[in-house]
Amino acid sequence: MEDLEKLRYPIGHFNCPAEISEDDINLWINVLDKLPEKLTNLVGEFSEVQLDTPYREGGWTVRQVIHHLADSHHHSYTRFKWALTENRPLIKAYFEKEWSELFDAKTAPIELSLNYLTALHAKLVYLVKGISSEDFKKYYIHPVGNVNVSVAENLGKYAWHSNHHFAHIKNLAVRNNW
Repeated sequence: MEDLEKLRYPIGHFNCPAEISEDDINLWINVLDKLPEKLTNLVGEFSEVQLDTPYREGGWTVRQVIHHLADSHHHSYTRFKWALTENRPLIKAYFEKEWSELFDAKTAPIELSLNYLTALHAKLVYLVKGISSEDFKKYYIHPVGNVNVSVAENLGKYAWHSNHHFAHIKNLAVRNNW
């Protein structure tokens, strides 16, 4: 059996650069821009059995991962907006594991979340391409540890998050010769 850490974190953990460059920002925007199409191309022909296969033992199914991406990136989009329009807002965290156990995450057609991600990422990319370098320094406060998260760092986190979960599904497909 593969190493559990490698299955859980196939691209490693997110490490934000101490100094976020314009190149970092452009790379991260590109990742977010391309995710919906890449993901749709990867899972578009999956069968119901494949969609209900966990990416690792004890992990979420492909369907749950796709719905999780939509839920998580929905929260992220709101966090961007709060950070850009409010002074150091304290955001609300959510229980992603519990959300993944809800009826919709376990049974809904993936097209709902794929279509949502397409629209959401288009809006997000449009937004972040139009903000100033000063806007990227604005931040929100995450309630777990009262950590300041800048708009730039949040961009990096969600680019990593996109690649992280894409790798879960892609690696499963490769392992199973799908």
